[in-house]
Amino acid sequence: MLSIRPFRRLWIALSLSSLGDWLSLLALTALAYQLAGHGQAAQSAAVGGVWLISLLPALVLGPLAGAVADRFDRRMNMIVGDVVRAVLYLSIPLNLNLHLVNELTWMYLVQFLASCASLFWTPAKDATVPNLVPADRLEQANQLSLFTTYGTAPVAGLLFGLLELISRVLGATSHYFRTDQVNLALYFNAATFVVSALTVVSLREIPRQHRGEISAPSAAKTIIEGWRYIGKSRVVRGIVIGMVGAFAAAGVVIGLGQVYVTDTLHGGHAGWGIVFAAIFVGLAPGMFLGLRILRGFSRRRLFGMSIAFAAIPLALAALVPDLAVVTILVVLLGSCAGVAYVTGYTIVGAEVDDQTRGRTFAFLQSAIRVILFSVIAVAPFAAAAFTAALRGMSGTSTVRIGNLSYGAIGDNIVLLLAAAVAVVLGIVSYRQMDDRKGVPLIADLTSAVRGEPFGAVPAPLDGQETEPRPRPGVLLAFEGGEGAGKSTQARLLAIWLREQGYDVVSTHEPGATKVGMRLRALLLDTAHAGLSSRAETLMYAADRAEHVAAVILPALERGAIVVTDRYVDSSLAYQGAGRRLPPKDVADLNKWATGGIVPDLTILLDLPPAAGLGRRARSADRLEAEPAEFHQRVRAGFLALADADPQRYLVLDATRPVTELSRKIQDRVRDMLPDPVPYAAEENTGSIPVVRD
Repeated sequence: MLSIRPFRRLWIALSLSSLGDWLSLLALTALAYQLAGHGQAAQSAAVGGVWLISLLPALVLGPLAGAVADRFDRRMNMIVGDVVRAVLYLSIPLNLNLHLVNELTWMYLVQFLASCASLFWTPAKDATVPNLVPADRLEQANQLSLFTTYGTAPVAGLLFGLLELISRVLGATSHYFRTDQVNLALYFNAATFVVSALTVVSLREIPRQHRGEISAPSAAKTIIEGWRYIGKSRVVRGIVIGMVGAFAAAGVVIGLGQVYVTDTLHGGHAGWGIVFAAIFVGLAPGMFLGLRILRGFSRRRLFGMSIAFAAIPLALAALVPDLAVVTILVVLLGSCAGVAYVTGYTIVGAEVDDQTRGRTFAFLQSAIRVILFSVIAVAPFAAAAFTAALRGMSGTSTVRIGNLSYGAIGDNIVLLLAAAVAVVLGIVSYRQMDDRKGVPLIADLTSAVRGEPFGAVPAPLDGQETEPRPRPGVLLAFEGGEGAGKSTQARLLAIWLREQGYDVVSTHEPGATKVGMRLRALLLDTAHAGLSSRAETLMYAADRAEHVAAVILPALERGAIVVTDRYVDSSLAYQGAGRRLPPKDVADLNKWATGGIVPDLTILLDLPPAAGLGRRARSADRLEAEPAEFHQRVRAGFLALADADPQRYLVLDATRPVTELSRKIQDRVRDMLPDPVPYAAEENTGSIPVVRD
């Protein structure tokens, strides 16, 4: 990638700009700690204020930044952003010497303005990359940009520690060179932005943008729309749950890290720089090696698992007050965070449809900042409150347990609470997104590490993904025993949906295709009563594979609502429970046959077998002719599936009147339906173009 000259220059500018951003955070948190004076509460609040001020522009101006990057000259945007940041950071040591303005107030103002400049610089850079590299190398360019953005953080941490040694050497050489670590960091910081600006100046390949109107949704509107969307998407809902746990823990680490390392671990500013760098030292291998080591392991499982595992090093860091041990634990914490970050990003990119992917990412970014903002603001005060409570009861804020000494016990308590939140929400996220129910996690994880097929995702059908990206359409399945009224309710629902203006495909299994009709004749003919259970299962799977490929998938791709009378759960109930075949074998076979396509809602009409069979004038097919014990097992199999995944099921008593059942089905389906008007058309009619002379 770096052999491409324009991209190489942009990468140099990105490296310097990112290094400057990380170094400024370290320098200003250290300066805030110095300026706050004595007292843990004041120091914690001052340090947390730096992070809050850094997040505030993104929270308020985030949607606007993307619009500016698209409307104005991106090259000039980046140049101005670098120059503004250089001047702002130079003003801090100047004010420290001249005392023109309150030092802490001016530092916060500078960081707010510099963060605004960074906020507008980043989308301009992101939007420029596709113009500088070939289309087939864009993914590699984005990977390198991501690595550079986060990879400069440990460099900044190590550099900040080195600058303390340099300041001592300069002070010992002559009093003319006497300066402190923070001032040196800010001077170096300004230099990086100046060089970055000069590098962008030489980038003539960046196309000029035409000026125009700026229009962007507010952050509040983005978040509200995001909450509405995740109510319909189980995957995104699981990601949001895990994200709350992950960034709540991250906010506690950020808000308390400086004070904890300085007061309890006695590491000073250099120690905080090392611990800060350790987070990103762990982040890089987690981002790039985690998925490679666990190749084939379910991404959905990995996301929640990595968040829950991150709670372990976080809790140990709170319990073991030793700088070296905490540094190692923070590396492990960063690795778990790296795995979760890349996994969640990949899931959203791969499984959220193109029409809503942008809004989903915007919502996630806004929600992340809200969570960080809130936790960073609250954590220092919560820790100070716990410490004050202990001091009021025992007369001291120091707690000794054996050879271990905790200088400010409130920090340790809040860190432990953050670990507890992370593990609980990580587990909830894991259960929400688990796509391999019935497969033991330990065995699956071991198989993935060893490269054994047990832990690997089954081979896809016709090149389709086993964890498919959700299609624009909606799949609704009716299940139940014989005579439960599935066909009647499926027909009534299809009629109602068409009346609402939807494109509806009404189908059934088996026999919805030409191949399926032949298979149906073989499967249901009472002349084939001796058909083996395995052969029966394979034939149903073959019918289903053709059904998905020829009917269901094309309809979902174009955005239709598919209403099917029976689907995968019928095989799990009839062949799995009824024929007593291994449920996992039946599930894996049908997952392969369908390409992993799962109904958005399964309506289970539950009816005692005797009542259902009694509705028939005679036993019309081979399955209906099975004994009562068989149908009891089938009913139990359906109910067990519904109990295992209640959010995907609507279980109804099929003895109720037809109209009552139809109304309940409509009430449940109504809330999950998309807008009948296509999103693109709604966007085109949702704004009034500016009238020009």
